[in-house]
Amino acid sequence: MTRAFALAVAPNGARRTHTDHRALPMTPAELGACAKACLDAGAAMIHLHVRKADGTHSLEVADYMAGIDAVQRAVGRELVLQVTTEAVGIYTPAQQIATVRALHPEAISVALREVSPDAAHAPAAAAFFAWLWQENIVTQYILYDTEDVAHYWRLRASGAIREGRHWVLFVLGRYSKGQLSSPSDLLPFLSAWETGAQALGTPATATQWAMCAFGPREAECALAAVLLGGHARIGFENNLYLPDGSVSPDNAASLGALTVAATPLALAPMTADALRELTR
Repeated sequence: MTRAFALAVAPNGARRTHTDHRALPMTPAELGACAKACLDAGAAMIHLHVRKADGTHSLEVADYMAGIDAVQRAVGRELVLQVTTEAVGIYTPAQQIATVRALHPEAISVALREVSPDAAHAPAAAAFFAWLWQENIVTQYILYDTEDVAHYWRLRASGAIREGRHWVLFVLGRYSKGQLSSPSDLLPFLSAWETGAQALGTPATATQWAMCAFGPREAECALAAVLLGGHARIGFENNLYLPDGSVSPDNAASLGALTVAATPLALAPMTADALRELTR
């Protein structure tokens, strides 16, 4: 019996440019073309970063609208379009929140450590999380380490993050030496995830989780995640290489490195609508 998993593409990130890889999408037109290619390669979701005219990271509403329009013209609703709120040391929590409120997108990602870094920011973050839930904006909470996982469960226990309408992303290798990941890096996250769920008295499987991994072992980490019941995010934001060590020609090829390995194991990428149902 085939089991479906969610495959997301993170095609560009906030920092890399054409200098790093010519096929890294930066302009709205490039994002649209990339989205279509990745849809054809099995993606159910695109994790969208947009850029200013000079190529630098942007959370500006006008820049986002141009990128969103290009992707929607290319794929319609066949991909979940997830807006990132990543600060990159440029934007404040208030600015991150304001962008999301202005865009009112289908889905967002948000790092807990960015919008709720301390007690002073907690009330605004809690109000934001409540608004996201009320507005049916599917949120993916980004967790960089086991302390972030514990933080998530504290927010669940306090009611700041309600059950449903969200999932989480474990980030492997962001703060490791050389930003390198291995499949075993997933184990501490899963242990902390189970511990938090048990403390709250809820099944660990009630909320979906995915992972992304920095470095050339990205596909291995992704396959491990899927085999363990999770989902995967792949793309040039985190890694430019294929499992054999060669430079990936494009994001679609990077997705293919996972799907080719997953298919003989009766694992298949789900559709965008299936992902919507899973995270609603």
